[in-house]
Formats: sequence, structure tokens, C-alpha cells
Amino acid sequence: MSVETGGTGVLADAALRGMIREGQIAADPAVEEIQVQPASLDLRLGTVAYRVRASFLAGKGRTVAERLAEFEMHRVDLSQGAVLEKGCVYVVPLAESLALPSGLTAVANAKSSTGRLDLLTRTITDGGEEFDRIPEGYHGPLYAEICPRSFSVLVRPGMRLNQIRFRHGQALLTDAELRELHAAESLVSGTAVISEGLGFSVDLKPAAGDLVGYRAKPHTGVIDLDLIGHYAPLDFWEEVRTTEGRIILDPGAFYILVSREAVTIPPDYAAEMAPYLAMVGEFRVHYAGFFDPGFGWAEAGGTGSRGVLEVRCHEAPFVLEHGQVVGRLVYERMAARPARLYGSGIASNYQGQGLKLSKHFRAA
Repeated sequence: MSVETGGTGVLADAALRGMIREGQIAADPAVEEIQVQPASLDLRLGTVAYRVRASFLAGKGRTVAERLAEFEMHRVDLSQGAVLEKGCVYVVPLAESLALPSGLTAVANAKSSTGRLDLLTRTITDGGEEFDRIPEGYHGPLYAEICPRSFSVLVRPGMRLNQIRFRHGQALLTDAELRELHAAESLVSGTAVISEGLGFSVDLKPAAGDLVGYRAKPHTGVIDLDLIGHYAPLDFWEEVRTTEGRIILDPGAFYILVSREAVTIPPDYAAEMAPYLAMVGEFRVHYAGFFDPGFGWAEAGGTGSRGVLEVRCHEAPFVLEHGQVVGRLVYERMAARPARLYGSGIASNYQGQGLKLSKHFRAA
């Protein structure tokens, strides 16, 4: 592998630029500097969306283009902007493609603002048998599968809805290593619950007032993803309030809640949010799983940032109670320290956050 990664772990911004220079990451149009994040690369939508009958994976030995021929219903030209409708499934070729060397794998995920809109966005590849996972040696195009769950959205070419993180080898921290890191860096406010990662719980007893979250309204207008700080929250969201420290989740409903704990990602580490075991309740937490080096770190302006929880209830109503553990952060080492940290010198919308809707909404 010709790109200097700096060691085992998640590749930092300098290594990403090296991959771009050497053609391991290619794009048309060329990759822009704004896409390069401390530990990931933003991916851009292409010019066409394929409305398909159902979500699919290409499968071993097959291409996405071949499967599109089976499942395509119609095509949507995105060049002048187009609406992706709530409840429909679309596949959009991305501007970026990969030529991964051996020893380098990749994982993709939705960006924070994408997840907070309940916009299910997953990456698929030729020959792929899993969403969002790209094996070493993969040479080929990338596609985004997009399913708006709560709101119809207006999209254009070049929009960045998902991101990709590259790994050289594996550098996941064991629970013992995580305890050592917490002792040195104080990764979480309060008591650290460490078991296959760092556990976090839901805050349903705010320090002031009784606002604990938001629930997506079922019938709303379209959200233009280019408009920042534009929309009135109550046009799209119902406030969720409680003085009892508990709420009842409705089946099929989507909620924005917040973690009780403030978390920190030190500069030499990255983290990914993993959903908690299904056995603890009828819900899923968090579409957008990447936490960059520097998130919540005091020297990058964070002083501990709380995790926003994107919660969807499944088949049965479920009582969610204050302090209930709902997910975990899995930490891994960076292959090298990024030149810029989250919240420090880059446009980071959620550093130092509490309960917060996506950047498209005006402050409540």
C-alpha cells in the first residue's frame, strides 16, 4: 500500500488526501477540500436518482447496475433539484469511486444532519453483501440508497448525505483499554458504563424545564437540504415534554432525544455509535454513527458534548425511562492524529451540543 497511513487504525485527513492524490479515491467532479473531515470523507450525490421497488444489495458477483435493471421504476433528474418522497426508496450513484489496496477497508454512515431528519441513507457497492461495509481491494463505484422516512426532501447533485471512514487493520479498544483511557481522559460525565464499548443513557429529566425531545409530525412540507437555519421547528416537530422522567414511544414514530451523558473523543481516537441490543426494548437508536476526533474535547471547544439520539419505535408501544441505557460508543485508535479536530478550525455544527434538531431548523 503506497499511501502512508501512519499506522494501524482509522485514517486521518492527511492520509485521505494521499489516497486522493494516488487515485485510490477518485471522483467526477474532483474531490473538494470541504469533503475531507478529521477521520472521514464526505460523499456527494450524482446527477440522477433511481426510484426502485425495494431496498436491495448487489450480492456476490453482481453489480448494482445489473440489479437496478431489475428493480428500477423510474429515474429522477437531480440536476435542477428534485424531491425524494417520503416512504420511497431511491438509489443514487455517488460522485466518488474507490480503488482500495489490500489491507485497507472502509465503512460508511449517514452524516449527523441526515440521521436527524430520519433520512435512511446507506452505501451499497458492486458485489456487496452488506450495507455500508467495503472490503479491502474493492475497485468500483459507490451508490447511496436513500429512503426518507419522516419528511420528503429536496436534493441536488453534490449534496453530502453520507460519509466514509477508512481503516488500516483493526484498532478497536478492548474494555480494559477503554477503562484506562477513561481514567486518563474522562470520556464521559458521571459513571462510565463499559461493556463492549462505552454505554450511554437517555436524559428524560432535564436540568431546566420539561422539554425532553421532539417527535416528527406525520404530514409536513418538503425540506430543502441546502437551507440552513431556515425552517420553524414546530412546522415539522411536536415537542415531547414530561415531568415524570419517562415517555411512551409510539410504534412507527421517530423521536429526537438526547443522552444523559456528555462524551469526549480525544484527538488520537475515533468512535462509532452502535445500537443497543434489541432485547432491551422495541426501538432502534441512531442512524448516524461516526464521532470524529475532538468531539466534546475541551481544547476543541467541546467541554463534553451530549449525543443526540435518533429513536424509532418498532412494533409495540414502549416505556422509555430516564437513565435507561440505549446505546454504546465503540472507540478505536487513529492511525495518526488529524491535522484538524472536530470543532476546531472546521465547520462543526454540533460541537458542545445538547438536545438539538438538525442544522436546517431555526433555534427553538
